[in-house]
Amino acid sequence: MTSATPPKGTGPLGRREARLAWGLLFPTIFIVSLVVILPLLSIFWISFKPVGLADLRTPEVVAREDLRGRPEAVGDAAEIRYRIRNSSQDAPIEGVVLTDILPEGVVLDGAPPAPCVADGRALTCDFGDIEGGFRETLEIPVILQADPGALEVAIEDSAPTVTGRADNILTNSEFTLENFARVFDGNEFWTVFYATMFYTIVGTIGALVFGLFAAMLLNKSFKGQGILRGLFLFPYVAPVIAVAFTWVNLFDPFSGSVNALLIQMGVTQESINFFGQRPLALIMVTVFEIWRYFPLSFLFILARMQSIDHSMYEAADMDGASPFQKFWFLSLPQLLGILSVLFLLRFIWTFNKFDDIFLLTGGNAGTRTLTVNVYEQAFAESNIGAGAAVAVVIFGCLLIFSYFFFRFISREEGL
Repeated sequence: MTSATPPKGTGPLGRREARLAWGLLFPTIFIVSLVVILPLLSIFWISFKPVGLADLRTPEVVAREDLRGRPEAVGDAAEIRYRIRNSSQDAPIEGVVLTDILPEGVVLDGAPPAPCVADGRALTCDFGDIEGGFRETLEIPVILQADPGALEVAIEDSAPTVTGRADNILTNSEFTLENFARVFDGNEFWTVFYATMFYTIVGTIGALVFGLFAAMLLNKSFKGQGILRGLFLFPYVAPVIAVAFTWVNLFDPFSGSVNALLIQMGVTQESINFFGQRPLALIMVTVFEIWRYFPLSFLFILARMQSIDHSMYEAADMDGASPFQKFWFLSLPQLLGILSVLFLLRFIWTFNKFDDIFLLTGGNAGTRTLTVNVYEQAFAESNIGAGAAVAVVIFGCLLIFSYFFFRFISREEGL
């Protein structure tokens, strides 16, 4: 009678190895959670909050103290002035109390104005609840019993103590759907969404097609192959601000070389505003995206093509296969895996692209994508909540795309 063998990894040694593996992975999981998950959760949180750019700082009471009256000698009358204001124009602050200790050499000249009370040199001013935009100036009459210059410096260097409770809009229980209503309001969202999808899909497919074409050209050995490969990588390794500035200058409607060449060749009678009119501006930023990022596809595809067994091509030559048949029936099936991965990565990266469009057009002339819309809502219009809502929409779109990609496309390619 034979004893049953326990499943692999379920014995004491397997459990110890599993605990060790989780212990080694914990720092990585913790760091990823801090870097990725927490900011993502904060974006979801802010997207449901009515928060503007000015609301990121908690409202506080700002108090300033100085000596007024221009006293010149001991025994002169003067006023200690307190200027109090609410740093927020909208949010109230509850239970505001100002306390201060008058410096030695200063004696009150009568009772202080309301709402202040004095107990010796201790001054207390209870303002209660103050509204947004609150401003108040108090002048406390005093008699100087010391050098006015020294007292003035002592008063301005000291700061009164102010207490109060303010509601932080980022942590309170107030939520709203107005941010998402603003994002989906009218036809603007669908215009932005169309520009995003056109830019992403055409830019991604174009980068893959041109990368594939470049890889096929440089898959053969010839003189100067290394130099040509380096030139093909230039658009990808060059600083984006430099190449974007070059493109804007080349296609400038007034002083651009491209317009001057087209006019001299008789192609057009007047200058073309490539980056300033619809729908040409969207086409141009998409062409820039293809030109700038096809070298990445070129590198990956060329590496995969050079690992294909050449004996298949030799057998196909013996059978009389045409170059197109060799590409379609031999090369392409071998490249489907890397093409699928590149399509996934380039789609996500292009969908999230911001700097290229912002440098070329600033999101004008129909080139306002969702990522540019995040910037416009959050900073141009000072609506952080609406900007976060657009970011959530971007996350949702990419989540849906990833689901369908891994559910259908990657299954067909065997990934």
